[in-house]
Amino acid sequence: MMRKQLSFEQQKKWYGVLFLSPWMLGFLLLFAIPLIASFRFSLGKLEMLAAGGYKVMYGGFGNYKYALTEHAEFNRVLTESVVNMAVNVPLILFFSLFAATLLNQKFRGRAIARAVFFLPVILASGIIHDISTQSIMSTVMNGMTYGTNLDPEVTGLSGSGLSQSLELKGMLVDAGMSQALTDYLSNAVDRIYEIISSSGVQILIFLAGLQSISPSLYEASKIEGATGYEIFWKVTFPMVSPLILTNVIYTVIDSFADNSLTKLAYKTAFTDMNFGLSAAMSWMYFIVEGLMLLLIAYTVSKRVFYYD
Repeated sequence: MMRKQLSFEQQKKWYGVLFLSPWMLGFLLLFAIPLIASFRFSLGKLEMLAAGGYKVMYGGFGNYKYALTEHAEFNRVLTESVVNMAVNVPLILFFSLFAATLLNQKFRGRAIARAVFFLPVILASGIIHDISTQSIMSTVMNGMTYGTNLDPEVTGLSGSGLSQSLELKGMLVDAGMSQALTDYLSNAVDRIYEIISSSGVQILIFLAGLQSISPSLYEASKIEGATGYEIFWKVTFPMVSPLILTNVIYTVIDSFADNSLTKLAYKTAFTDMNFGLSAAMSWMYFIVEGLMLLLIAYTVSKRVFYYD
Protein backbone atom coordinates (compact mmCIF):
# COMPACT_ATOMS: atom_id res chain seq x y z
CA MET A 1 0.00 0.00 0.00
CA MET A 2 1.41 3.36 -1.06
CA ARG A 3 1.69 5.93 1.74
CA LYS A 4 0.19 9.27 0.78
CA GLN A 5 2.75 12.06 0.70
CA LEU A 6 1.82 14.99 2.94
CA SER A 7 1.81 18.42 1.39
CA PHE A 8 4.02 21.17 2.79
CA GLU A 9 1.05 22.85 4.50
CA GLN A 10 0.01 19.57 6.13
CA GLN A 11 3.56 18.98 7.31
CA LYS A 12 3.60 22.43 8.92
CA LYS A 13 0.34 21.68 10.73
CA TRP A 14 1.69 18.42 12.10
CA TYR A 15 4.88 20.19 13.19
CA GLY A 16 2.65 22.63 15.07
CA VAL A 17 0.83 19.77 16.79
CA LEU A 18 4.18 18.16 17.66
CA PHE A 19 5.43 21.46 19.07
CA LEU A 20 2.32 21.81 21.27
CA SER A 21 2.16 18.18 22.36
CA PRO A 22 4.37 18.61 25.52
CA TRP A 23 2.06 21.39 26.74
CA MET A 24 -1.07 19.38 25.95
CA LEU A 25 0.28 16.31 27.76
CA GLY A 26 1.30 18.42 30.75
CA PHE A 27 -2.13 20.08 30.84
CA LEU A 28 -3.99 16.77 30.71
CA LEU A 29 -1.79 15.04 33.29
CA LEU A 30 -1.17 17.90 35.73
CA PHE A 31 -3.79 20.65 35.32
CA ALA A 32 -7.05 19.22 33.99
CA ILE A 33 -8.07 17.33 37.15
CA PRO A 34 -7.15 20.15 39.59
CA LEU A 35 -9.00 22.60 37.33
CA ILE A 36 -12.18 20.54 37.44
CA ALA A 37 -11.81 20.00 41.19
CA SER A 38 -11.40 23.73 41.87
CA PHE A 39 -14.59 24.47 39.93
CA ARG A 40 -16.42 21.86 42.04
CA PHE A 41 -15.09 23.48 45.20
CA SER A 42 -16.24 26.92 44.03
CA LEU A 43 -19.85 25.66 43.86
CA GLY A 44 -20.09 24.71 47.52
CA LYS A 45 -18.39 24.31 50.85
CA LEU A 46 -15.84 21.69 51.79
CA GLU A 47 -16.46 19.64 54.89
CA MET A 48 -13.74 17.44 56.31
CA LEU A 49 -14.87 13.93 57.20
CA ALA A 50 -13.88 12.26 60.46
CA ALA A 51 -12.89 9.14 58.57
CA GLY A 52 -10.62 11.18 56.32
CA GLY A 53 -11.12 12.92 53.03
CA TYR A 54 -13.66 15.64 52.32
CA LYS A 55 -17.18 16.19 51.08
CA VAL A 56 -18.45 19.05 48.92
CA MET A 57 -21.75 20.57 50.10
CA TYR A 58 -23.05 22.11 46.90
CA GLY A 59 -24.68 25.51 47.13
CA GLY A 60 -24.82 26.75 43.56
CA PHE A 61 -23.13 30.06 42.81
CA GLY A 62 -23.40 31.31 46.40
CA ASN A 63 -19.64 31.75 46.78
CA TYR A 64 -19.50 33.89 43.64
CA LYS A 65 -22.40 36.04 44.85
CA TYR A 66 -20.84 36.43 48.30
CA ALA A 67 -17.47 37.46 46.87
CA LEU A 68 -19.02 40.07 44.58
CA THR A 69 -21.66 41.53 46.88
CA GLU A 70 -20.63 40.94 50.50
CA HIS A 71 -16.89 40.30 50.78
CA ALA A 72 -15.13 43.36 52.16
CA GLU A 73 -11.99 43.17 50.01
CA PHE A 74 -12.55 41.18 46.83
CA ASN A 75 -13.96 43.88 44.54
CA ARG A 76 -11.39 46.46 45.65
CA VAL A 77 -8.43 44.08 45.29
CA LEU A 78 -9.64 42.82 41.89
CA THR A 79 -10.01 46.39 40.62
CA GLU A 80 -6.57 47.33 41.93
CA SER A 81 -5.01 44.30 40.22
CA VAL A 82 -6.55 45.20 36.85
CA VAL A 83 -5.59 48.88 37.16
CA ASN A 84 -2.02 48.03 38.17
CA MET A 85 -1.75 45.73 35.18
CA ALA A 86 -3.08 48.41 32.82
CA VAL A 87 -0.56 50.92 34.19
CA ASN A 88 2.46 48.60 34.33
CA VAL A 89 2.26 46.82 30.97
CA PRO A 90 2.90 49.91 28.74
CA LEU A 91 5.76 51.02 31.01
CA ILE A 92 7.42 47.60 30.99
CA LEU A 93 7.08 47.28 27.19
CA PHE A 94 8.45 50.75 26.56
CA PHE A 95 11.41 50.22 28.88
CA SER A 96 12.12 46.75 27.43
CA LEU A 97 12.14 47.98 23.84
CA PHE A 98 14.26 50.99 24.79
CA ALA A 99 16.81 48.81 26.65
CA ALA A 100 16.89 46.18 23.87
CA THR A 101 17.51 48.87 21.25
CA LEU A 102 20.43 50.22 23.28
CA LEU A 103 21.87 46.75 23.86
CA ASN A 104 21.63 45.98 20.14
CA GLN A 105 24.10 48.78 19.35
CA LYS A 106 27.78 47.98 18.88
CA PHE A 107 29.91 49.18 21.79
CA ARG A 108 32.72 47.86 23.97
CA GLY A 109 31.50 45.65 26.82
CA ARG A 110 28.18 44.88 25.13
CA ALA A 111 28.12 41.27 26.38
CA ILE A 112 28.59 42.40 29.99
CA ALA A 113 25.88 45.04 29.61
CA ARG A 114 23.47 42.42 28.28
CA ALA A 115 24.24 40.15 31.23
CA VAL A 116 23.60 43.02 33.63
CA PHE A 117 20.20 43.71 32.07
CA PHE A 118 19.25 40.05 32.49
CA LEU A 119 19.92 40.26 36.23
CA PRO A 120 16.34 41.43 36.94
CA VAL A 121 15.12 37.99 35.83
CA ILE A 122 17.35 36.35 38.43
CA LEU A 123 16.56 38.91 41.10
CA ALA A 124 12.82 38.60 40.48
CA SER A 125 12.83 34.83 40.81
CA GLY A 126 11.69 32.88 43.84
CA ILE A 127 13.79 33.03 46.97
CA ILE A 128 16.10 35.77 45.72
CA HIS A 129 13.08 38.01 45.15
CA ASP A 130 11.87 37.36 48.69
CA ILE A 131 15.31 38.14 50.05
CA SER A 132 15.58 41.30 48.00
CA THR A 133 12.32 42.64 49.35
CA GLN A 134 13.86 42.52 52.82
CA SER A 135 17.35 43.54 51.83
CA ILE A 136 19.20 46.78 51.87
CA MET A 137 18.69 46.98 48.10
CA SER A 138 14.94 47.19 48.53
CA THR A 139 15.37 49.63 51.37
CA VAL A 140 17.61 51.81 49.26
CA MET A 141 15.19 51.74 46.34
CA ASN A 142 12.31 52.57 48.64
CA GLY A 143 14.38 55.39 49.98
CA MET A 144 14.86 56.64 46.46
CA THR A 145 11.25 56.41 45.56
CA TYR A 146 9.23 57.07 48.64
CA GLY A 147 11.45 59.20 50.76
CA THR A 148 11.75 57.09 53.88
CA ASN A 149 13.70 58.14 56.94
CA LEU A 150 16.79 56.35 55.69
CA ASP A 151 19.99 58.24 56.40
CA PRO A 152 21.22 59.90 53.18
CA GLU A 153 24.78 59.01 54.15
CA VAL A 154 23.77 55.32 54.03
CA THR A 155 21.92 55.50 50.74
CA GLY A 156 24.27 57.93 49.08
CA LEU A 157 21.31 60.06 48.17
CA SER A 158 21.26 63.75 48.80
CA GLY A 159 17.50 64.08 48.93
CA SER A 160 14.36 62.04 49.30
CA GLY A 161 12.67 60.26 46.43
CA LEU A 162 9.47 62.12 47.16
CA SER A 163 11.11 65.48 46.65
CA GLN A 164 12.71 64.20 43.42
CA SER A 165 9.30 63.05 42.21
CA LEU A 166 7.80 66.43 43.04
CA GLU A 167 10.64 68.15 41.19
CA LEU A 168 9.99 65.95 38.14
CA LYS A 169 6.30 66.81 38.29
CA GLY A 170 7.12 70.50 38.40
CA MET A 171 9.45 70.20 35.41
CA LEU A 172 6.89 68.32 33.34
CA VAL A 173 4.10 70.74 34.19
CA ASP A 174 6.35 73.68 33.30
CA ALA A 175 7.13 71.96 29.98
CA GLY A 176 3.42 72.08 29.13
CA MET A 177 2.46 68.43 29.68
CA SER A 178 -1.03 67.57 30.81
CA GLN A 179 -1.65 66.70 34.45
CA ALA A 180 -2.67 63.12 33.60
CA LEU A 181 0.53 62.44 31.63
CA THR A 182 2.61 64.11 34.34
CA ASP A 183 1.08 61.89 37.04
CA TYR A 184 1.62 58.81 34.87
CA LEU A 185 5.31 59.54 34.25
CA SER A 186 6.07 60.52 37.84
CA ASN A 187 4.35 57.34 38.99
CA ALA A 188 6.59 55.38 36.61
CA VAL A 189 9.66 56.98 38.18
CA ASP A 190 8.37 56.08 41.64
CA ARG A 191 8.11 52.41 40.57
CA ILE A 192 11.29 52.16 38.51
CA TYR A 193 12.64 49.22 40.55
CA GLU A 194 9.44 47.23 39.96
CA ILE A 195 9.51 48.02 36.23
CA ILE A 196 13.16 47.02 35.79
CA SER A 197 12.76 43.81 37.78
CA SER A 198 9.83 42.81 35.53
CA SER A 199 11.54 43.56 32.19
CA GLY A 200 14.31 40.95 31.87
CA VAL A 201 12.53 38.38 29.69
CA GLN A 202 10.90 41.06 27.55
CA ILE A 203 14.31 42.62 26.85
CA LEU A 204 15.66 39.26 25.69
CA ILE A 205 12.69 38.71 23.36
CA PHE A 206 13.02 42.18 21.84
CA LEU A 207 16.79 41.74 21.51
CA ALA A 208 16.32 38.46 19.62
CA GLY A 209 13.84 40.20 17.32
CA LEU A 210 16.16 43.14 16.66
CA GLN A 211 19.02 40.83 15.77
CA SER A 212 16.83 38.99 13.26
CA ILE A 213 16.16 42.12 11.18
CA SER A 214 18.02 41.97 7.89
CA PRO A 215 20.90 44.52 7.68
CA SER A 216 19.91 45.12 4.04
CA LEU A 217 16.80 46.99 5.24
CA TYR A 218 18.94 49.42 7.21
CA GLU A 219 21.42 49.82 4.35
CA ALA A 220 18.62 50.58 1.90
CA SER A 221 17.11 53.10 4.34
CA LYS A 222 20.43 54.92 4.77
CA ILE A 223 20.99 55.01 1.00
CA GLU A 224 17.54 56.62 0.67
CA GLY A 225 18.59 59.25 3.21
CA ALA A 226 16.38 58.19 6.12
CA THR A 227 17.25 59.58 9.55
CA GLY A 228 17.70 57.42 12.65
CA TYR A 229 14.25 58.48 13.86
CA GLU A 230 12.65 57.47 10.54
CA ILE A 231 14.55 54.17 10.44
CA PHE A 232 13.28 53.26 13.89
CA TRP A 233 9.61 53.95 13.11
CA LYS A 234 9.62 52.73 9.49
CA VAL A 235 11.91 49.67 9.80
CA THR A 236 12.72 48.62 13.37
CA PHE A 237 9.33 49.10 15.00
CA PRO A 238 7.27 47.29 12.29
CA MET A 239 9.74 44.41 12.21
CA VAL A 240 9.55 43.83 15.97
CA SER A 241 5.80 44.44 16.20
CA PRO A 242 4.97 40.66 16.29
CA LEU A 243 7.15 40.46 19.38
CA ILE A 244 5.24 43.33 20.95
CA LEU A 245 2.17 41.11 20.87
CA THR A 246 4.19 38.26 22.42
CA ASN A 247 5.55 40.52 25.14
CA VAL A 248 2.14 42.03 25.87
CA ILE A 249 0.66 38.56 26.45
CA TYR A 250 3.62 37.50 28.58
CA THR A 251 3.61 40.70 30.64
CA VAL A 252 -0.15 40.56 31.30
CA ILE A 253 0.07 36.95 32.49
CA ASP A 254 3.18 37.71 34.55
CA SER A 255 1.47 40.69 36.21
CA PHE A 256 -1.49 38.50 37.21
CA ALA A 257 0.66 35.65 38.53
CA ASP A 258 1.64 37.22 41.84
CA ASN A 259 -0.34 40.15 43.18
CA SER A 260 -2.65 41.12 46.01
CA LEU A 261 -5.58 39.09 44.63
CA THR A 262 -3.63 35.84 44.51
CA LYS A 263 -2.55 36.52 48.10
CA LEU A 264 -6.16 37.17 49.09
CA ALA A 265 -7.28 33.87 47.54
CA TYR A 266 -4.41 32.07 49.28
CA LYS A 267 -5.28 33.66 52.64
CA THR A 268 -8.96 32.78 52.22
CA ALA A 269 -8.10 29.13 51.55
CA PHE A 270 -5.28 28.38 53.98
CA THR A 271 -5.82 30.91 56.79
CA ASP A 272 -9.62 31.26 56.85
CA MET A 273 -9.97 27.62 55.65
CA ASN A 274 -12.73 28.63 53.20
CA PHE A 275 -11.71 26.66 50.11
CA GLY A 276 -15.01 27.16 48.30
CA LEU A 277 -14.83 30.95 48.47
CA SER A 278 -11.15 30.91 47.52
CA ALA A 279 -11.90 28.76 44.48
CA ALA A 280 -14.73 31.10 43.46
CA MET A 281 -12.38 34.10 43.74
CA SER A 282 -9.77 32.30 41.65
CA TRP A 283 -12.27 31.42 38.93
CA MET A 284 -13.59 34.96 38.66
CA TYR A 285 -10.01 36.20 38.54
CA PHE A 286 -9.26 33.67 35.80
CA ILE A 287 -12.29 34.80 33.76
CA VAL A 288 -11.34 38.48 34.07
CA GLU A 289 -7.77 37.72 33.06
CA GLY A 290 -8.91 35.63 30.10
CA LEU A 291 -11.26 38.35 28.85
CA MET A 292 -8.53 40.97 29.13
CA LEU A 293 -6.07 38.77 27.26
CA LEU A 294 -8.58 38.21 24.46
CA LEU A 295 -9.29 41.94 24.21
CA ILE A 296 -5.61 42.92 24.24
CA ALA A 297 -4.60 40.18 21.79
CA TYR A 298 -7.39 41.15 19.38
CA THR A 299 -6.54 44.87 19.57
CA VAL A 300 -2.76 44.52 19.26
CA SER A 301 -2.85 41.81 16.56
CA LYS A 302 -4.74 44.22 14.27
CA ARG A 303 -1.67 46.49 14.22
CA VAL A 304 1.04 43.84 13.96
CA PHE A 305 3.13 43.75 10.80
CA TYR A 306 4.30 40.36 9.51
CA TYR A 307 7.18 40.40 7.04
CA ASP A 308 7.09 37.55 4.51
